[in-house]
Amino acid sequence: METKTILNEASARMQKAIDHLEEELLNVRAGKASTNVLNGVMVDYFGSQVPVSGAASVTVPDARTILIQPWDKNMIRTIEKAIIDANIGLTPSNNGEQIRLSIPPLTEERRKELVKQVRAEAETARISLRNARRDAVEAFKKALKEGMPEDESKDGETQSQKLLEKFTKTLDETLAKKEKEIMTV
Repeated sequence: METKTILNEASARMQKAIDHLEEELLNVRAGKASTNVLNGVMVDYFGSQVPVSGAASVTVPDARTILIQPWDKNMIRTIEKAIIDANIGLTPSNNGEQIRLSIPPLTEERRKELVKQVRAEAETARISLRNARRDAVEAFKKALKEGMPEDESKDGETQSQKLLEKFTKTLDETLAKKEKEIMTV
């Protein structure tokens, strides 16, 4: 296998790990209303499972409120039940026309829990980054046995490490930004 191919594969896997982390961090609410909170909530909409945004208009009228306006009034109870069952820590209230989710201000204790959760997500991403580097290094060792020049193989391993360091730096910056967002009152 060619050096460039191995490094490109490793880089793509590392980028996927970072992208996944960023996606997961969007779901961690930091005291501000965001429609991302509802990303994992699925409702039964005429026989098929769809995200809340597939059965209703979801808006954020202010920093502490998410407003869900079902396209079909009969869906209010179904959406409300789905939100409760999803256990996202928000209690829906409806007025017969729309569902309102109020985002409570975060306590210091809850902020610390969220930071722990975010760090756990980051650690999972770190493991993925290291695994991608390990696989690249193994690919270079295998290529060496199959006839790749030794200096090219060693250079590839060094470049794999540099890739890991680059992506780890990105991960750390993303994590620091999210932690700051969570801890800012």
